[in-house]
Amino acid sequence: MLAQVSDKVTVQVRYFAGARAASGVDEEMLPLPAGSTVADAARAISDRHGEKLANVLTACSFLLDGVAVRAQSLRLSDGTQLDVLPPFAGG
Repeated sequence: MLAQVSDKVTVQVRYFAGARAASGVDEEMLPLPAGSTVADAARAISDRHGEKLANVLTACSFLLDGVAVRAQSLRLSDGTQLDVLPPFAGG
């Protein structure tokens, strides 16, 4: 029996601090085409939430399933969790 190949992935996106304020949500499910990357997800959430979040994203880092993303060309798998982390101040 052949396994069914999906043409999409769904990623759980969690927003923190300024990214949460700019998006207006704590988290959301983001459907994307199969083969999408972290950069594709960033564009999609920027398009979804507008210029305010787009501006915040320029300074954000990302975690994919708890691991720091070093290259936004990293492909996303269905069901993964993407955390959007703006720079944090404090000490």
